[in-house]
Amino acid sequence: MSLKTETSSQIDINMKNKTSHSPWAIARRKFMKNKVAMISFVILMIIITLALLAPIIATSDITKINVLEASQPPSADHWLGTDKGGRDVFTLVLHGGRTSLMVGFMCTVFIMLIGTTLGLLAGFYGGWLDTFIMRIVDFVLILPFYVFVIALNGILVKNSVVGGVWLLIIVISALSWGGATRMVRSKVLAEKENEYIMAAKSIGNSSFKIMFKHLLPNVISIVIVQATLLFAGMIVAEAGLTFLGFGVPQSEPSWGNMLSSARQSDILQNKVWMWIPPAVLISVTILCINFIGEGLKDAFNPKSSK
Repeated sequence: MSLKTETSSQIDINMKNKTSHSPWAIARRKFMKNKVAMISFVILMIIITLALLAPIIATSDITKINVLEASQPPSADHWLGTDKGGRDVFTLVLHGGRTSLMVGFMCTVFIMLIGTTLGLLAGFYGGWLDTFIMRIVDFVLILPFYVFVIALNGILVKNSVVGGVWLLIIVISALSWGGATRMVRSKVLAEKENEYIMAAKSIGNSSFKIMFKHLLPNVISIVIVQATLLFAGMIVAEAGLTFLGFGVPQSEPSWGNMLSSARQSDILQNKVWMWIPPAVLISVTILCINFIGEGLKDAFNPKSSK
């Protein structure tokens, strides 16, 4: 009886050890040991939380222009001062963060969905389908990004029922999925030669089941890392396009719009409270996302130290 109990306990211990040493558990443990990545993660979560709670935290009306309070420096009433329209800069920063982060996140989601799906199809089936998808990818990658986003956005904005921020998200996503597709395809080409894929084929699993049950879980780590780094790039893209006047409409608050409205030399030199907060938040957000991405890359790398 005692032998049976001892054997059962040993099995439980082995099962726990096997679970604790799974690739995801190892990656999570390695990521949490990365102090820079964890600090960046906490800071990013604070920024996202403040942006999401903007309607509760910052209740000033950003749609009303108050000339009497225009261009006021930071004070007890306005922690970060007011802009040239008399609107509270602190409120604009929080609401602008909602827009900028939403654009970056949604673009990342759409790009990775398109890229992952097409990369799986091209890498798994190969042949003419792979050639066809890769030629489209080559075409997308050689397009001058900013030029075509500006042109396409300008054409569609007058002829589309979808306008404003969502139109910008659609246009950016439609011109940015090439790199993600090529990355996923290369990973799938390497993975599909492994024995577990051949075994799945030999027992009669459908192509759909092999792709999404066996291949996708084994390429998801590189997808997560790429999505994290892409998130930062999309925030920069939104800020850059909006600064040039071809991104988020002026009626919508965003970090890019705040920088765009502060281009005058007088504001840059003498009214720095109008542009420093959004500039600092963009820089800090991008740095945090990049550090998190590097931390995830090291965590998912089996050759890195544990």
